[in-house]
Amino acid sequence: MLQTNNYSLVLLIQLALLAFDLFVNSFSELLRAAPVIQLVLFIIQDIAILFNVIIILLMMFNTYVFQVGLVSLLLERFRALLMLSALYLTLSICLHCWVMNLRWMESNRFVWTNGLQVLFVFQRLAAVLYYYFYKRTTEYLGDPRLYEDCPWLRDAFARARQ
Repeated sequence: MLQTNNYSLVLLIQLALLAFDLFVNSFSELLRAAPVIQLVLFIIQDIAILFNVIIILLMMFNTYVFQVGLVSLLLERFRALLMLSALYLTLSICLHCWVMNLRWMESNRFVWTNGLQVLFVFQRLAAVLYYYFYKRTTEYLGDPRLYEDCPWLRDAFARARQ
């Protein structure tokens, strides 16, 4: 069971990783002249997204709902976040590779191709949706009803057995 102290620590870590992700998305273009630093920030950002997904999955595995075997109920509830996380990570990696490929040798030149602009817009749009769904899911996973036996859970288990 997720205790209050543990949940606070996990929530703090998740919000710190989200804040770092937001920071990199907001200010990475200012580091255009230093491609090595930008590359390191991009790698750390992608790893932070992966860590956030792993933390959410671990929190889901820790619920009583998961432990009684109602995985489909959790997947139905959190499908949007899981799919959006995969999409956001994919778009981020693609954007980072493309940006670094275009700007590595000519970091002082302003290079924006049409495809890069489209990818940039979609990645930023996915980022906003990712932040929203991630924060909503984190708050929902803090609900104590997910970590104990409840009447609604028994009803869902009975429906699943039929």
